[in-house]
Amino acid sequence: MATAGKPAASLPPAAAPSTSAHALDSVHFSSGNPRIEETRGVVLLHPEPPAAASSSRLPVGRKPRVCVLAVPNHMTYADFCRFCGAFVPHTLEMRIVRTDGAEDQYSVLINFDTQNSTDNFYKHFNGKQFSSLEGDVCHVRFVEDVHYTQLIEHAHSSVTSLAEQPTCPVCLERLDQDPGGILTTICNHSFHCSCISKWTDSSCPVCRFCQQQPEKSMCSICGTLENLWICVICGHVGCGRYKGGHAIEHWKETQHCYSLELETQKVWDYAGDNYVHRLIQSKTDGKLVEYNCHGGHTAENTCSLCSGDAAMSEALLNSKFEAIVEEYNDLVTSQLEKQRNYYESRLLVEDKEETEEISAAVEKALSIKIQKLEAKIEKCMEEKRFLDEVHENLVRNQEKWIETIRKAQAREQAALKLKDEKIEKLNEETRDLIAHLECQYAIAQAPDSISGDIQGGTILPVASSTSSSNSDSSSPIPGTMKMGS
Repeated sequence: MATAGKPAASLPPAAAPSTSAHALDSVHFSSGNPRIEETRGVVLLHPEPPAAASSSRLPVGRKPRVCVLAVPNHMTYADFCRFCGAFVPHTLEMRIVRTDGAEDQYSVLINFDTQNSTDNFYKHFNGKQFSSLEGDVCHVRFVEDVHYTQLIEHAHSSVTSLAEQPTCPVCLERLDQDPGGILTTICNHSFHCSCISKWTDSSCPVCRFCQQQPEKSMCSICGTLENLWICVICGHVGCGRYKGGHAIEHWKETQHCYSLELETQKVWDYAGDNYVHRLIQSKTDGKLVEYNCHGGHTAENTCSLCSGDAAMSEALLNSKFEAIVEEYNDLVTSQLEKQRNYYESRLLVEDKEETEEISAAVEKALSIKIQKLEAKIEKCMEEKRFLDEVHENLVRNQEKWIETIRKAQAREQAALKLKDEKIEKLNEETRDLIAHLECQYAIAQAPDSISGDIQGGTILPVASSTSSSNSDSSSPIPGTMKMGS
């Protein structure tokens, strides 16, 4: 979407639609004041989905911008902003344009911040009536692209220049400082949406240009196209006193005393009953030239005070007064600009000081935290050293106890060995004793003849490893008996 303000002096030709956009609809539009500078272009629109799927199927590859078609002229900018309601804070730009072939309607190009907001706007307003009392329906179409094709300049110098304005003419604030978006009127002047929503009619607050083209203007009461006068205060269009007299009736009702004749571009003062302008727009080259009127006039389009010294003195007085007013306005604007720059510089200083304070506080907090961490680390190191000492002591004690246990095991093994030897010796003695007892028992049981022979003999011990074959001797006594001589 085009940016706010004046388009480039040399506009590129309309880009040829791509092969993928052969189904796009094209709508030709124009914007700007036709007496000064007019911009023409074409809007490429996505085709409207079928009625059965209009709420569910949205165009593929759509962008966050739409075009509201066929908005009636009687709906002012403020009415349209109120109609959009909660979606105004999500808009980046709203541009009012004239659609070719629709004289009593205008269209609105809207650029949103997100695609979700665009889809919700389309679903909510497409097919919705602008007013419950009228039958006009809101038609919303997705915009693929906007191409500017022609720039027509009708005047080289004018007080209603279309130069880009960095500030809103109403609140004198920057256009990018309002979250509600920017609205560009049909004469290419940009305002905050919140500021233009307070305007009561469809005219531009800067140049008082109506949405209707001058050659198509008509009296708002009787509809006549001749001898038309437009109120420079509110933009009311009425016919002169030689037609229906609706312009002077408007003055009597509202006390808006200044009216501009559309044919001659001359300003009439109903209170003073004379012309009050000094400069008019030349029909040849469009420049502002001085208007000299001489002669007596008695009607609304005549003037009896334009000649003589009195008229010259009044013109000079009015010129000085207007120069003073213009100088005062320039002074106020410059002072407001200086004040804004001053407060912006103060804000920058405050932001810098706040940033420095935050940095100092963060550094202080970090230093305190680092000190606490260092204290904890030192405490942990002391505990580690203590545990290392305890570990070394335990290792030394473990070695001592291991040596003690080894010695105890050696003593125990020696004691066991000595005990085994004693047991073996006792076993041998026990065997000898048993053999001796058995021998005595055998002798005692033997007959007297044998026992007499045995008496005085000696019993010799027999080895325990005697084989079974040796044990089967004829003697029942386990041993060898030596007979005495």
